[in-house]
Amino acid sequence: MTQASKTPSAGAADLDRLPVTPDRIRAAAAVISGAVQATECNQSRTLGEICGCGIWLKFENLQFTSTFKERGALNRLSALSDDERRRGVIAMSAGNHAQGVAYHAKRLGVPATIVMPVGTPMVKVENTRRHGAEIIISGTTLEEAGTFALEHAKTHGLTLIHPYDDPLIIAGQGTIGLEMLQAVPGLDTLVVPIGGGGLISGIAIAAKSIKPDIRIIGVQARLYPSMYNVIRNEQLPMRGDTLAEGIAVKAPGRITSQIIRGLVDDILLVSEDEIERAVATLIAIEKTVVEGAGAASLAAVRASPERFSGRNVGLVLSGGNIDTRLIASVLTRELAREGRLTQLSIDIVDRPGQLAAVSALLANAGANIIEVSHQRTFSDLPAKATLLQLVIETRDRAHLDDVLARLSEAGFCARCT
Repeated sequence: MTQASKTPSAGAADLDRLPVTPDRIRAAAAVISGAVQATECNQSRTLGEICGCGIWLKFENLQFTSTFKERGALNRLSALSDDERRRGVIAMSAGNHAQGVAYHAKRLGVPATIVMPVGTPMVKVENTRRHGAEIIISGTTLEEAGTFALEHAKTHGLTLIHPYDDPLIIAGQGTIGLEMLQAVPGLDTLVVPIGGGGLISGIAIAAKSIKPDIRIIGVQARLYPSMYNVIRNEQLPMRGDTLAEGIAVKAPGRITSQIIRGLVDDILLVSEDEIERAVATLIAIEKTVVEGAGAASLAAVRASPERFSGRNVGLVLSGGNIDTRLIASVLTRELAREGRLTQLSIDIVDRPGQLAAVSALLANAGANIIEVSHQRTFSDLPAKATLLQLVIETRDRAHLDDVLARLSEAGFCARCT
């Protein structure tokens, strides 16, 4: 079940007293104009019908580097002095911030070094290297990579470009909020993924400066509820591998925590299954590829539809950098959840014609056989029996139930495995 945390009233903070003001976000919009895409914010009628509310998608996965991180990176790089540009910059990142910094540093002629933790998806490592940055793999977490980056910056005279706890980074990310409300003024709720908090901080300031009563909802992976813990003074554990590695941050920012505490109305936690389903749904319905972090907003709305019923909801699809092998795995697992792809184990007598009988029955039932294997040795069946293992394709769960019923009526002991 999705969890939520209630924060203080969103109107409690004075926007002009925050570390990042609406004016700084508007200034950032001018800085990045023409170099970063003002991505589409389009309504999804089908997702709206599924979720019971109006749904608009902000396609930040369609940026050149497939991530919103370009915005903050360019705004921060543009503020470097001539001496800082000459000496170069360093950043720590699990992938998306790395690509944003590397791409725009190359455009601006600034040498860039990126520190990435062990386990960063190879697609993100290779994409970053392709932009000309020097890559250093160090640390098992983003925090450990950050410690190395800070020491490396001091040793080599580099400027650290922090992924989220920097006013210029936050201001750059906030331009998304300006664009969403300019495109769809009727939005009354924005749902935004949270890692370190830079994205939602900037969006919250921008959106509430335009529309003070708008609801800002944050989303974190349940395996990494770092900002949730800070805001609610909880100590939920953080562990394991999450599909949403882009928001798997153990130590959220100091600046971002202050902003979120004042402006964000709710933080929801989503499970790995919910994230996977959202990735698969966006591919199936919108024909758009998002990474786990990018699908977190949709995952939250689908998991808690009562919170969004009847509202006009803007979802930020924050990035699309996901390994193709992982996409294949996510889609296959979703087919299994829907009852469209199933592995069956069937106990049969080990004599000629049994496989043909099962095949004929499945064909008559309209099921498609994808894989077949016999297991005679490693089972607890009698010597004259064998275990037949099949992977079959069916239309949906109701069709699967019908296939199982037909097998049972024919005397075959079949079970899903």
